[in-house]
Amino acid sequence: MTPFIDVRTLRDMLDSERPPTVLGARWRYLGPSGDELFAQGHIPGSVYLDLDDDLSSDPGDGGRHPLPDPAEFAASVRRAGVSHDRPVVVSDTGDGTIAARLWWLLRHHGHDEVFVLDGGFTAWVADGGEVEVGTTHPPYDDEGPEAERPFTADVARMPVVGIAQVETVARSGVLLDARAPARYAGEVEPLDPVAGHIPGAWNAPTSMSVGPDMRLRDRSDVEAGFANLGVVPGVDVAAYCGSGVTAAHTVLVLHHLGIEAALFPGSWSQWITDPARPVAVGSKPG
Repeated sequence: MTPFIDVRTLRDMLDSERPPTVLGARWRYLGPSGDELFAQGHIPGSVYLDLDDDLSSDPGDGGRHPLPDPAEFAASVRRAGVSHDRPVVVSDTGDGTIAARLWWLLRHHGHDEVFVLDGGFTAWVADGGEVEVGTTHPPYDDEGPEAERPFTADVARMPVVGIAQVETVARSGVLLDARAPARYAGEVEPLDPVAGHIPGAWNAPTSMSVGPDMRLRDRSDVEAGFANLGVVPGVDVAAYCGSGVTAAHTVLVLHHLGIEAALFPGSWSQWITDPARPVAVGSKPG
């Protein structure tokens, strides 16, 4: 079953006897904060979750956006109305990468019905969807009805590679770098103090899977793009980016294609914490 749904499917789900919990994830490096973006417009009834506060732990040796503490993540999504027995639809206002982080975390911690709105809020508006503005507060408090809508994070089921395994994947499988080509090549680096990529990694930017309209490209084209990098069923695949967020979208797309890839959560921002680790530059794996 594909993790992507379109606006029409979301409308049908919202009108069903078992409507989903709709979550809006927002983040932008420059410009308004995520909560400000959400307040400017969102799908009616959706609840905002913040990348830094809800979907990550504090930056440090684990990178800029380490995975959140499971118990704290579970508490955040419970307050947002998430339960194991109700589907969840996540969206953002960009290319789906922030929504993919939330998709990955929910799947990782045991939720079986998590979907990403293809094209996100942009597609919702383009299709004539009603827009709600203003601040939306989580519908459940810490001690209230969320206890009746249980979500626990007792499992960790999505494949993950740690920093000690990354070079092995690059040698014996396929390691994908999801950043833009200029960052992969080391030509620019707006976020981290060192430019370049992990030796042996292939560049697979998000634009390879997502078109200018923020929707998923034709499946056959996406499959061909990954196959050209050696990503085919049966091969060990792992993905990283700057801080483990954009790479979750790579994992999401590959899951859509029937290929299970591991996430390197610390990504480049963790790799470069040790100056002894090798760095490659240029447009080739190195």
